[in-house]
Amino acid sequence: MLVSAKEMLEKAKAGHYAVGQFNINNLEWTKAILQTAQELNSPVILGVSEGAGKYMAGYKTVVGMVNGMLEELKITVPVALHLDHGGYEACYKCIEAGFSSVMFDGSHYPIEENVEKTKELVKVCAEKGLSLEAEVGSIGGEEDGVVGMGECADPKECKMIADLGVTMLAAGIGNIHGKYPANWQGLSFETLDAIQALTGDMPLVLHGGTGIPADMIKKAINLGVAKINVNTECQLAFAAATREYVEAGKDLQGKGYDPRKLLAPGAEAIKATVKEKMELFGSVGKA
Repeated sequence: MLVSAKEMLEKAKAGHYAVGQFNINNLEWTKAILQTAQELNSPVILGVSEGAGKYMAGYKTVVGMVNGMLEELKITVPVALHLDHGGYEACYKCIEAGFSSVMFDGSHYPIEENVEKTKELVKVCAEKGLSLEAEVGSIGGEEDGVVGMGECADPKECKMIADLGVTMLAAGIGNIHGKYPANWQGLSFETLDAIQALTGDMPLVLHGGTGIPADMIKKAINLGVAKINVNTECQLAFAAATREYVEAGKDLQGKGYDPRKLLAPGAEAIKATVKEKMELFGSVGKA
Protein backbone atom coordinates (compact mmCIF):
# COMPACT_ATOMS: atom_id res chain seq x y z
CA MET A 1 0.00 0.00 0.00
CA LEU A 2 1.27 3.45 -0.89
CA VAL A 3 2.22 5.71 2.00
CA SER A 4 2.89 9.42 2.32
CA ALA A 5 6.57 10.36 2.40
CA LYS A 6 6.20 12.20 5.72
CA GLU A 7 7.19 9.48 8.16
CA MET A 8 10.03 8.02 6.07
CA LEU A 9 11.57 11.49 5.63
CA GLU A 10 11.22 12.51 9.26
CA LYS A 11 12.96 9.25 10.25
CA ALA A 12 15.66 9.89 7.64
CA LYS A 13 16.30 13.42 8.84
CA ALA A 14 16.52 12.30 12.47
CA GLY A 15 18.77 9.38 11.50
CA HIS A 16 21.06 11.40 9.19
CA TYR A 17 20.40 9.45 6.02
CA ALA A 18 18.34 10.24 2.92
CA VAL A 19 15.57 8.46 1.03
CA GLY A 20 16.04 8.36 -2.73
CA GLN A 21 13.35 9.56 -5.09
CA PHE A 22 13.84 7.62 -8.31
CA ASN A 23 11.79 8.87 -11.23
CA ILE A 24 9.85 6.26 -13.17
CA ASN A 25 9.34 6.33 -16.92
CA ASN A 26 7.68 2.99 -17.68
CA LEU A 27 7.00 -0.52 -16.34
CA GLU A 28 10.65 -1.67 -16.43
CA TRP A 29 11.75 1.38 -14.46
CA THR A 30 9.06 0.94 -11.81
CA LYS A 31 9.66 -2.78 -11.37
CA ALA A 32 13.46 -2.43 -11.19
CA ILE A 33 13.25 0.31 -8.53
CA LEU A 34 10.65 -1.50 -6.39
CA GLN A 35 12.54 -4.82 -6.51
CA THR A 36 15.79 -3.11 -5.50
CA ALA A 37 14.12 -1.28 -2.60
CA GLN A 38 12.62 -4.55 -1.36
CA GLU A 39 15.89 -6.43 -1.73
CA LEU A 40 17.81 -3.75 0.21
CA ASN A 41 15.00 -3.21 2.75
CA SER A 42 14.97 0.50 1.94
CA PRO A 43 12.11 2.99 1.86
CA VAL A 44 11.69 4.54 -1.59
CA ILE A 45 9.90 7.37 -3.37
CA LEU A 46 8.78 6.87 -6.96
CA GLY A 47 8.83 10.22 -8.75
CA VAL A 48 6.61 11.03 -11.72
CA SER A 49 7.13 14.24 -13.68
CA GLU A 50 4.20 15.73 -15.57
CA GLY A 51 5.89 14.71 -18.83
CA ALA A 52 6.38 11.11 -17.68
CA GLY A 53 2.78 11.04 -16.47
CA LYS A 54 1.57 12.01 -19.94
CA TYR A 55 3.93 9.48 -21.54
CA MET A 56 2.51 6.67 -19.38
CA ALA A 57 -1.02 7.57 -20.58
CA GLY A 58 -2.01 9.54 -17.47
CA TYR A 59 -1.80 9.49 -13.68
CA LYS A 60 -4.48 6.83 -13.19
CA THR A 61 -2.47 4.40 -15.33
CA VAL A 62 0.58 5.07 -13.16
CA VAL A 63 -1.35 4.53 -9.92
CA GLY A 64 -2.88 1.31 -11.26
CA MET A 65 0.50 -0.04 -12.35
CA VAL A 66 2.25 0.85 -9.08
CA ASN A 67 -0.53 -0.49 -6.84
CA GLY A 68 -0.64 -3.71 -8.86
CA MET A 69 3.11 -4.18 -8.52
CA LEU A 70 3.12 -3.52 -4.77
CA GLU A 71 0.68 -6.37 -4.37
CA GLU A 72 2.03 -8.83 -6.92
CA LEU A 73 5.74 -8.32 -6.19
CA LYS A 74 4.87 -8.52 -2.46
CA ILE A 75 6.54 -5.20 -1.67
CA THR A 76 6.56 -4.55 2.07
CA VAL A 77 8.96 -1.57 2.32
CA PRO A 78 7.40 1.92 2.52
CA VAL A 79 6.72 3.29 -0.97
CA ALA A 80 5.49 6.79 -1.78
CA LEU A 81 4.23 7.74 -5.24
CA HIS A 82 5.13 11.38 -5.75
CA LEU A 83 4.39 13.99 -8.39
CA ASP A 84 7.67 15.70 -9.31
CA HIS A 85 7.62 19.42 -10.18
CA GLY A 86 3.87 19.55 -10.42
CA GLY A 87 1.95 22.56 -11.56
CA TYR A 88 -1.14 23.60 -9.61
CA GLU A 89 -3.61 21.65 -11.82
CA ALA A 90 -1.39 18.55 -11.96
CA CYS A 91 -1.31 18.41 -8.14
CA TYR A 92 -5.10 18.13 -8.03
CA LYS A 93 -5.14 15.51 -10.81
CA CYS A 94 -2.62 13.36 -8.91
CA ILE A 95 -4.45 13.73 -5.61
CA GLU A 96 -7.59 12.53 -7.37
CA ALA A 97 -5.78 9.68 -9.15
CA GLY A 98 -4.43 8.23 -5.89
CA PHE A 99 -0.85 9.49 -5.54
CA SER A 100 0.38 9.52 -1.94
CA SER A 101 2.57 12.61 -2.28
CA VAL A 102 2.82 15.68 -4.51
CA MET A 103 5.30 18.43 -5.21
CA PHE A 104 3.87 21.82 -5.97
CA ASP A 105 6.48 23.76 -7.88
CA GLY A 106 5.29 27.33 -7.43
CA SER A 107 8.80 28.72 -7.89
CA HIS A 108 7.80 30.59 -11.08
CA TYR A 109 4.93 32.43 -9.37
CA PRO A 110 5.44 35.68 -7.46
CA ILE A 111 6.15 34.68 -3.84
CA GLU A 112 2.69 35.91 -2.64
CA GLU A 113 0.88 33.69 -5.14
CA ASN A 114 3.20 30.76 -4.38
CA VAL A 115 2.26 31.19 -0.69
CA GLU A 116 -1.51 31.32 -1.39
CA LYS A 117 -1.52 28.22 -3.59
CA THR A 118 0.78 26.33 -1.23
CA LYS A 119 -1.49 27.13 1.75
CA GLU A 120 -4.47 25.73 -0.10
CA LEU A 121 -2.61 22.53 -1.05
CA VAL A 122 -1.33 22.11 2.53
CA LYS A 123 -4.96 21.97 3.66
CA VAL A 124 -6.07 19.51 0.94
CA CYS A 125 -3.06 17.21 1.45
CA ALA A 126 -3.51 17.22 5.24
CA GLU A 127 -7.15 16.18 4.87
CA LYS A 128 -6.21 13.31 2.58
CA GLY A 129 -3.03 12.21 4.38
CA LEU A 130 -0.64 13.09 1.54
CA SER A 131 2.81 14.59 1.89
CA LEU A 132 3.51 17.89 0.12
CA GLU A 133 6.82 19.18 -1.21
CA ALA A 134 7.33 22.84 -2.03
CA GLU A 135 10.13 24.55 -3.93
CA VAL A 136 11.89 27.85 -3.30
CA GLY A 137 14.40 29.24 -5.81
CA SER A 138 14.63 27.48 -9.14
CA ILE A 139 16.71 24.34 -9.59
CA GLY A 140 19.05 24.75 -12.54
CA GLY A 141 19.37 22.70 -15.71
CA GLU A 142 16.54 21.50 -17.91
CA GLU A 143 13.36 20.07 -16.42
CA ASP A 144 10.50 19.57 -18.85
CA GLY A 145 11.74 22.39 -21.09
CA VAL A 146 12.51 24.90 -18.33
CA VAL A 147 16.20 25.80 -18.17
CA GLY A 148 17.60 27.42 -15.02
CA MET A 149 21.15 28.14 -13.91
CA GLY A 150 21.18 26.64 -10.43
CA GLU A 151 20.35 29.60 -8.24
CA CYS A 152 20.48 29.67 -4.48
CA ALA A 153 17.24 30.10 -2.57
CA ASP A 154 16.70 32.88 -0.05
CA PRO A 155 16.69 31.24 3.41
CA LYS A 156 14.04 33.71 4.67
CA GLU A 157 11.70 32.75 1.82
CA CYS A 158 12.38 29.10 2.66
CA LYS A 159 11.29 29.68 6.24
CA MET A 160 8.16 31.47 5.03
CA ILE A 161 7.14 28.48 2.87
CA ALA A 162 8.21 25.89 5.51
CA ASP A 163 6.02 27.66 8.09
CA LEU A 164 2.94 27.08 5.91
CA GLY A 165 3.00 23.42 6.95
CA VAL A 166 4.52 21.66 3.95
CA THR A 167 6.11 18.24 4.60
CA MET A 168 9.41 18.83 2.84
CA LEU A 169 11.19 21.67 1.13
CA ALA A 170 13.24 21.72 -2.06
CA ALA A 171 15.59 24.66 -2.03
CA GLY A 172 18.02 25.62 -4.76
CA ILE A 173 21.60 25.40 -3.47
CA GLY A 174 23.40 25.55 -6.82
CA ASN A 175 22.18 22.10 -7.88
CA ILE A 176 20.92 21.45 -11.40
CA HIS A 177 18.93 18.80 -13.28
CA GLY A 178 20.70 16.65 -15.85
CA LYS A 179 24.45 16.42 -16.41
CA TYR A 180 26.58 18.98 -14.60
CA PRO A 181 28.64 21.34 -16.79
CA ALA A 182 32.44 21.39 -16.50
CA ASN A 183 32.39 24.87 -14.92
CA TRP A 184 29.87 23.95 -12.18
CA GLN A 185 30.67 25.72 -8.92
CA GLY A 186 29.49 22.93 -6.60
CA LEU A 187 26.78 23.02 -3.95
CA SER A 188 26.46 26.04 -1.70
CA PHE A 189 26.68 24.54 1.78
CA GLU A 190 26.48 28.05 3.30
CA THR A 191 23.00 28.41 1.81
CA LEU A 192 21.99 24.92 2.94
CA ASP A 193 23.25 25.60 6.46
CA ALA A 194 21.35 28.89 6.65
CA ILE A 195 18.14 27.23 5.39
CA GLN A 196 18.49 24.35 7.86
CA ALA A 197 19.06 26.81 10.72
CA LEU A 198 15.76 28.56 9.94
CA THR A 199 13.63 25.52 9.05
CA GLY A 200 14.63 23.19 11.91
CA ASP A 201 13.22 19.66 11.62
CA MET A 202 11.82 20.14 8.11
CA PRO A 203 13.24 17.47 5.77
CA LEU A 204 15.11 19.20 2.93
CA VAL A 205 15.16 17.92 -0.64
CA LEU A 206 18.07 17.87 -3.06
CA HIS A 207 17.00 17.86 -6.71
CA GLY A 208 19.41 16.97 -9.48
CA GLY A 209 21.14 14.18 -7.54
CA THR A 210 22.83 12.85 -10.70
CA GLY A 211 26.48 13.77 -10.95
CA ILE A 212 26.92 15.38 -7.53
CA PRO A 213 30.14 13.92 -6.03
CA ALA A 214 29.62 11.43 -3.19
CA ASP A 215 31.37 13.57 -0.56
CA MET A 216 29.05 16.50 -1.35
CA ILE A 217 26.02 14.21 -1.10
CA LYS A 218 27.18 13.02 2.34
CA LYS A 219 27.80 16.56 3.52
CA ALA A 220 24.34 17.65 2.29
CA ILE A 221 22.75 14.76 4.24
CA ASN A 222 24.62 15.86 7.38
CA LEU A 223 23.17 19.35 6.88
CA GLY A 224 19.55 18.18 6.83
CA VAL A 225 18.88 16.83 3.33
CA ALA A 226 16.56 13.81 3.77
CA LYS A 227 15.37 13.26 0.18
CA ILE A 228 17.54 13.11 -2.93
CA ASN A 229 16.13 12.93 -6.44
CA VAL A 230 17.72 10.75 -9.09
CA ASN A 231 16.54 10.49 -12.68
CA THR A 232 19.20 11.19 -15.33
CA GLU A 233 21.63 8.64 -13.89
CA CYS A 234 19.15 5.78 -14.29
CA GLN A 235 18.37 6.95 -17.83
CA LEU A 236 22.04 7.01 -18.78
CA ALA A 237 22.63 3.54 -17.29
CA PHE A 238 19.58 2.14 -19.09
CA ALA A 239 20.64 3.66 -22.41
CA ALA A 240 24.24 2.43 -22.13
CA ALA A 241 23.22 -1.16 -21.34
CA THR A 242 20.67 -1.20 -24.17
CA ARG A 243 23.25 0.19 -26.61
CA GLU A 244 25.73 -2.51 -25.61
CA TYR A 245 23.13 -5.26 -26.15
CA VAL A 246 22.22 -4.00 -29.63
CA GLU A 247 25.81 -3.24 -30.67
CA ALA A 248 26.80 -6.78 -29.68
CA GLY A 249 24.10 -7.99 -32.10
CA LYS A 250 22.24 -9.85 -29.34
CA ASP A 251 18.89 -8.65 -30.67
CA LEU A 252 19.64 -10.67 -33.82
CA GLN A 253 20.38 -13.93 -31.99
CA GLY A 254 17.46 -16.30 -31.38
CA LYS A 255 14.56 -14.31 -29.95
CA GLY A 256 16.84 -11.51 -28.79
CA TYR A 257 14.44 -8.99 -30.31
CA ASP A 258 11.74 -9.94 -27.76
CA PRO A 259 11.24 -6.78 -25.65
CA ARG A 260 11.56 -8.85 -22.49
CA LYS A 261 15.10 -9.78 -23.58
CA LEU A 262 15.91 -6.48 -25.27
CA LEU A 263 15.03 -4.39 -22.21
CA ALA A 264 16.45 -6.77 -19.57
CA PRO A 265 20.06 -5.43 -19.54
CA GLY A 266 18.73 -1.87 -19.16
CA ALA A 267 16.50 -2.91 -16.27
CA GLU A 268 19.48 -4.60 -14.56
CA ALA A 269 21.51 -1.42 -15.06
CA ILE A 270 18.77 0.61 -13.34
CA LYS A 271 18.83 -1.84 -10.40
CA ALA A 272 22.60 -1.45 -10.07
CA THR A 273 22.32 2.36 -10.14
CA VAL A 274 19.52 2.42 -7.56
CA LYS A 275 21.49 0.06 -5.28
CA GLU A 276 24.57 2.27 -5.49
CA LYS A 277 22.51 5.36 -4.64
CA MET A 278 20.65 3.73 -1.74
CA GLU A 279 24.00 2.66 -0.28
CA LEU A 280 25.39 6.19 -0.70
CA PHE A 281 22.27 7.81 0.81
CA GLY A 282 22.36 5.43 3.79
CA SER A 283 18.77 4.14 3.41
CA VAL A 284 19.67 0.44 3.14
CA GLY A 285 18.03 -1.57 5.95
CA LYS A 286 16.04 1.44 7.12
CA ALA A 287 12.58 0.19 6.07
